[in-house]
Amino acid sequence: MFKHYYHSKGWCWARYCFNSFALLVLVFLITPVLVIIPLSFNGSSFLTYPLDGISLQWYKTFFTSEAWLGALQNSLIIAPIATLLATALGTLAAMGITRSNFRGRMLFMTIIMSPMVTPIVIVAVGIYFFFAQLNLTNSYLGLILAHTVLGLPFVVITVSATLRGYNIYYSKAAASLGASPFMVFRTVTFPLIAPGVISGALFAFATSCDEIVVTLFLASPKQHTLPMQMFSGIRENVEPTIAAAATIMLISSAGLLLTIEWIRRRIEKIRIKSNF
Repeated sequence: MFKHYYHSKGWCWARYCFNSFALLVLVFLITPVLVIIPLSFNGSSFLTYPLDGISLQWYKTFFTSEAWLGALQNSLIIAPIATLLATALGTLAAMGITRSNFRGRMLFMTIIMSPMVTPIVIVAVGIYFFFAQLNLTNSYLGLILAHTVLGLPFVVITVSATLRGYNIYYSKAAASLGASPFMVFRTVTFPLIAPGVISGALFAFATSCDEIVVTLFLASPKQHTLPMQMFSGIRENVEPTIAAAATIMLISSAGLLLTIEWIRRRIEKIRIKSNF
């Protein structure tokens, strides 16, 4: 009895210490990000603490500046289209990889994963020289295709992980009832793998919104994205407008993440109910 009591007490203390350590690590990682938010309301023209009053002038500058609004518009054009392409191509690639055992399967997977493991500068140089031959530099199409390549591995990984738990007999049952392959995918396969597809799309979107190195090689001055505009602002003239832009991106990313997680949980509940 006493042995069980001390064992339970020791386990509780170990769990408490582990949770405390995890909380400290989380605070250590999040604090540098949250520090940006108060700076965006600084009344001074410098990114310093303590704050010299509270002001919204930097948000006003962000939403009235042609450079910042143009960069935001470019990001809102490039990121969603690149995400859609990466999600569609990545989902199809994941289905082909997991359901087939063709020769060269591992080589195909390695090629798809290469943008994730290769240093981004090398990827940027390679894409630049390849796109230069196709006259795709300094164009929205080139940026969209490049961001699609960068987001594709994340979609393939998440969808492949979801497909490993997918019961192929659902698709066979639908096909035996006369459904076409597209109908099987739309009505059976996709609803069941939707959480993985949504997660992959979220990673692809975040990758596109955060990308700067490849954009530096491919974009013209008229195609500066928001991260590229922030990078230029840090190099030329550091002002709290950069903090305002970072805060807007942070809030947007958090809102998108919460929305996607809510959708994913709803789909997961529907899938669980359908199994019963």
